[in-house]
Amino acid sequence: MDTIRILNADEVAGLVSIPMALEAVEGAYAQKHQGSGSAWPLLFHEFVDGVRDMDLKSGNLDGDGIWGLKAISCYYDNPDQGLPVYHGTSLVFDYATGAPKAVLNAMPITRFRTGAAGAIGAKWLARKDSHTLVICGDGGLCPYLVAANLLALPQLTRVIVTNPLHGATDPARLDQIQGTVAELLEGTDAVIPTIETGMLEESVRQADVIMTATPSYEPYLRAEWVRPGTHVSCVGADKSGKQEAESALLAAARVVADDVHQCLTVGECEMPHKQGVLGGELDEIGAIIAGATPARTSDEQITVFDSTGLSLQDLATIARIVKRAEAEGVGTTVQL
Repeated sequence: MDTIRILNADEVAGLVSIPMALEAVEGAYAQKHQGSGSAWPLLFHEFVDGVRDMDLKSGNLDGDGIWGLKAISCYYDNPDQGLPVYHGTSLVFDYATGAPKAVLNAMPITRFRTGAAGAIGAKWLARKDSHTLVICGDGGLCPYLVAANLLALPQLTRVIVTNPLHGATDPARLDQIQGTVAELLEGTDAVIPTIETGMLEESVRQADVIMTATPSYEPYLRAEWVRPGTHVSCVGADKSGKQEAESALLAAARVVADDVHQCLTVGECEMPHKQGVLGGELDEIGAIIAGATPARTSDEQITVFDSTGLSLQDLATIARIVKRAEAEGVGTTVQL
């Protein structure tokens, strides 16, 4: 009889951290390159076009001893019923025996690992003298991106948040972001600047590092606004047709993928590739982390990291969460 551990959202949130997510995601990328981890094909299905859908991401991480999946449902009509748009559940198995290990609420993990992914791209591709970070998008992911970047790039001294659709961020929302970042980085040695807001173009023109984190299907990040030497991590494009950065920007940049096939089919690279301005031979971030291929080749080069989101990011983070849960006796264990 199998025993499985169940962790709810509050329990997961109490076990995960930004440092944990950064270490886990970076390790997952390296394992993917080394062949000890693999992301299996993404499964996406729309129940109602443009209104209700689900996607299932799965894979294995031999080095962390697990394989598993994450199922995310997206129901845009849920708020009409007082319900959240997104629901997510992860199920993981022991790699050595195939026995089920844990079921977890995936939503806290998604925010932590996505923030970490954008920051890992910047860690390896941004200039070492980068000081100004701009976040395009002030939604729920924003503070996680800010916190992860402040840890991954300790040289950052300025953070600007902007809303590509509505301009400057509301002061009340800015206070919420500042407070959440402080909570996420409590106990670390990160220096947290006072977070500013501004209009999109003005902010981008000052940026050394840019994170795009919106669900946009219309590109808003213009190539002419981005200074030479800037790094851009694109994390919003996770479905076919989504695009945040103008195709001309990717055509002029050094573009790095988390997974080449996925980036060309559902990522920021999809539209530029279909338009014929971006080739399909891209380096992956895991190869850069492993030292198999160089990062940026000059301080003037613009770099773009297409972070579509891999199951491996979740699996690596979950492996650490479950290990800590077992050690601390957190969660509910049931026999199947």
